[in-house]
Amino acid sequence: MTLPQEFHEIAERVNNWGRWGAEDEIGTLNLITDDVVRGAVAEVRTGRRIPLALPLTHDGVQTGVIPGRVNPLHAMTQLNQELFGPGTVACSDDAATLGLQAGTHWDALPHVSHGGRLYNGRPAATVTAHGGAEFAGIDKVRPVVSRGVLLDVAAALGAARLAGGHAVTPEELARAEEFGGVRVRAGDIVLVRTGQVRVYLGGDRHGYGYPSPGLSIRTPEWFHARDVAAVANDTLTFEIFPPEIDNLWLPVHALHLVEMGMLQGQNWNLEELSTACGESGRYAFLLSAMPEPFVGATGSPVAPVALL
Repeated sequence: MTLPQEFHEIAERVNNWGRWGAEDEIGTLNLITDDVVRGAVAEVRTGRRIPLALPLTHDGVQTGVIPGRVNPLHAMTQLNQELFGPGTVACSDDAATLGLQAGTHWDALPHVSHGGRLYNGRPAATVTAHGGAEFAGIDKVRPVVSRGVLLDVAAALGAARLAGGHAVTPEELARAEEFGGVRVRAGDIVLVRTGQVRVYLGGDRHGYGYPSPGLSIRTPEWFHARDVAAVANDTLTFEIFPPEIDNLWLPVHALHLVEMGMLQGQNWNLEELSTACGESGRYAFLLSAMPEPFVGATGSPVAPVALL
């Protein structure tokens, strides 16, 4: 199916190609300046640290729907082995096989393409079987530390969890701002809570993925207007699934990663953060969310921490 005219019109309005130069590989992360980080540090009041990652486990969120995206397979390679002879210090080691986007993760800019192009107009063919992502791979990302803002859409709408198939709109993002008494500003990392991760935490791995609430195709313009540096949420697919427009699959991915050059995160556990923000009445914090620097990778696990 050819991408519809509506998609192309939005793409033209949010496009950032060339904004930071023809050679740029980090997109909207350029918006995280030293001044932005200094302002983010000022958000720390109590020192409370809240982890936002799901455990990396063999029975994680992946169910086999996405080929090759396997949950972590953990194996011990040494068990109390005395490497330097009897009576010496013994070591235990392990190894893991996993899809880099299996659990809580960031999508790198070359994770998706459309029309044969990646962010900044680079050819999609620069992603190869042997080298991975030659351009804008996750290893090119600089430290992801900025002011985080929780837009708790579910709470703002009076729900513990949005219904499967609920498309989060720009108007609802603005309503979540008002609910939290916070204003999203340039360089922020926005976390959108739908409550969908509660389905996974409750033991329903298949129900977590489908049907799922998620971001509407209309939301990229809202993030672009606010100069947001990155966005993550608490769902498997990030955007509404099944799609809000018949047969238009992953349009928000394409608008964020390809057109805007904006990192996108999925499978973040925002439940404890939602409680903490509600109790304190503060929805902005310092967020540290650096991906693992796998060279040439189109995504990476991340163990984010919000500091309140």
